[in-house]
Amino acid sequence: MGLLSILRKLKSTPDQEVRILLLGLDNGGKTTLLKQLASEDISHITPTQGFNIKSVQSQGVKLNVWDIGGQRKIRPYWRNYFENTDVLIYVIDSADRKRFEETGQELAELLAEEKLSGVPMLIFANKQDLLTAAPASEIAEGLNLHTIRDRMWQIQSCSALTGEGIQEGINWVCKSVNSKKK
Repeated sequence: MGLLSILRKLKSTPDQEVRILLLGLDNGGKTTLLKQLASEDISHITPTQGFNIKSVQSQGVKLNVWDIGGQRKIRPYWRNYFENTDVLIYVIDSADRKRFEETGQELAELLAEEKLSGVPMLIFANKQDLLTAAPASEIAEGLNLHTIRDRMWQIQSCSALTGEGIQEGINWVCKSVNSKKK
């Protein structure tokens, strides 16, 4: 390998790697969001029966995203993935108001987990392209996010279908990881 190819390899190597845990109830849009982030086809998505892992580059950071299925029977296994998590991304179906209480309980349990203590959290208020979607501010209030004091957090409106709002959320993730590092 010549010097030029070594330098190219170094230049393409990201400054850091970040382990992201992508959680939320089933049918919230986690896998669609992940595929959108990886610029993959989103026309045929089936419920995640285990997990999906994708690595995406953003702002010189390699994001290793673990998308874990959100069906009720799978949720007890979420804790097997908590170790070494740098950022938690929690996806909420903003149009499924009947499940707000359930998603709030799951989120509260995650926030109480010792292995996730202090881990920055991004909440994607997904499906904002639907007319019945609750705005992010309403979701934040309903989940009492303003009371979270032990970590950096952000709520971001998005549509995994259209891609709107996703990059803004990922920019926050990269910023929060960099400020945590300092």
